[in-house]
Amino acid sequence: MTGGLRDGEKEEEFLHSPFIRKQGNIYKPYNKDMDYDILNEKSMEDVHTKEIDLVNRDPTHLNDDVVKVDFEDVIAEPAGTYSFDGVWKASFTTFTVTKYWCYRLLTALVGIPLALIWGIFFAILSFIHIWAVVPCVKSYLIEIHCISRVYSICVHTFCDPLFEAMGKCLGGVRIRTSKEV
Repeated sequence: MTGGLRDGEKEEEFLHSPFIRKQGNIYKPYNKDMDYDILNEKSMEDVHTKEIDLVNRDPTHLNDDVVKVDFEDVIAEPAGTYSFDGVWKASFTTFTVTKYWCYRLLTALVGIPLALIWGIFFAILSFIHIWAVVPCVKSYLIEIHCISRVYSICVHTFCDPLFEAMGKCLGGVRIRTSKEV
């Protein structure tokens, strides 16, 4: 630069191109912050790589009322008909351990294939909704708008004069009520 520098001053050096501004990029719509774009891309990655909670496996309480089956919910002895204490304890232990290990075995064998099937199902459902249902509904609304215009013109052309004429004819009618005793 000439004329702007004094003796002993250096010309400013840029580490990056001076045409990329911190507040936005001229090639992006709405001139958004570049930091916002980076954060937005990071949040998109976090959806697929987030850690799952291994302690609370039902954070939205989907199965609160449905699958809580304990020994006391299934087997109960009424008063006066008790089995031996050892049999009761062994039954409790057998029920609890069997339920625990059968569930674990079934989830190990069938859980991952079912997760794959449900993932595919919901992916297809999302795809159909995004690429078929919403465009069809929008198309329908556009087409209905055209039909509603034609319907409105027909109503104003044929019905409005008829109702105005009927209103003028019947506008002079007076109804008088009297109570006879």
